[in-house]
Amino acid sequence: MAVKKKIDKLTIRGFKSIKLLDKFPLGDINILIGANGVGKSNFISYFSMLAEMVDGRLQVWVRKQGGANRIFTYGVNNTKQISSAIYFGKNAYGFMLQPTDDGGVVFVNEAMFYTVNEKREDISKGHIESLLKKKYKENYSYITGYVYPAVASWRVFHFHDTSNTSQMKQEQGLQNSQYLYGDASNIAPYLYKLYQQENSVYQQIRDVVQLAIPFFDDFVLEPRALSSGEQVIRLAWRQTDSEYVFDVSQLSDGSLRFICLATALLQPDPPTTIIIDEPELGLHPYAITLLGALVKSASTRMQVILSTQSVPLLNEFELEDLIIVEREDSVSTFKRLDSKDFELWLADYTIGELWEKNVLGGIP
Repeated sequence: MAVKKKIDKLTIRGFKSIKLLDKFPLGDINILIGANGVGKSNFISYFSMLAEMVDGRLQVWVRKQGGANRIFTYGVNNTKQISSAIYFGKNAYGFMLQPTDDGGVVFVNEAMFYTVNEKREDISKGHIESLLKKKYKENYSYITGYVYPAVASWRVFHFHDTSNTSQMKQEQGLQNSQYLYGDASNIAPYLYKLYQQENSVYQQIRDVVQLAIPFFDDFVLEPRALSSGEQVIRLAWRQTDSEYVFDVSQLSDGSLRFICLATALLQPDPPTTIIIDEPELGLHPYAITLLGALVKSASTRMQVILSTQSVPLLNEFELEDLIIVEREDSVSTFKRLDSKDFELWLADYTIGELWEKNVLGGIP
């Protein structure tokens, strides 16, 4: 079985505000910071597109974005193609997209690489959905054996929707527990699976949640059978020193998001790379500090990419973990910093304070 790899370098051309990002290095921790509208979310959006692409849902994703004209840098009249190459371990995956007359996109090329001997394996061209998964299943090769599992293992998590109609607040089928979904819509069945099969991990999640929510005691995870025979489960919880069972709707938005974040970062069989957009949304400052510790711990088991505008969260990391995102000539730029260049500043100020003072760039 191939060992799944994290991302070493990334090239993106012509995607939304990212006109050119060439072989940009990614480490174990990657914290994107910058002002509103500079392109942090577009960087995250690239990975959302990649996930949908690999699962054969690219055209649906493009149309939900508003069509090809919305995802090509300054529209299809200014940018003729989107291209990308992702380097991981000894392999790489690349693709090139062009717009179609009906607002969709078409693959000009899709290919895999073994970088040691510069071997290239073209998958196909002229197709509208990625054939990487199909090639892996039907025509397994040495390269696809590494490339598809790696690309398919990178996952975007987005826990912003905590409204009453969000799926994480609904009953879910007990069988939906193989892995944690990107929107945590299966948070109840997934936690139940951990309780049954990975109890030490479950207890870790519970303990961390107790630190962030002092009155929280434990989850209440009780499946019930429908008339059809299907078993469903809904998230509930108990307060300290009380047997009363609270519904998931009685958690604050910030508390529910923290539960999802803790579960994602402590999951026992994690993706090789996880991507999270502004995880601090709605969190108490102490919970943000805990989140920083969770991210650092998680980075020993998975690669973490996240965007933030939180000064307390920045203070939990090293300068080399940061990616400064800015707008220059109306397109997004990305750069890393060297702590040696800021030694005198760091003697008196935290990283968050330096960002607030615009010493680091990426004006907050």
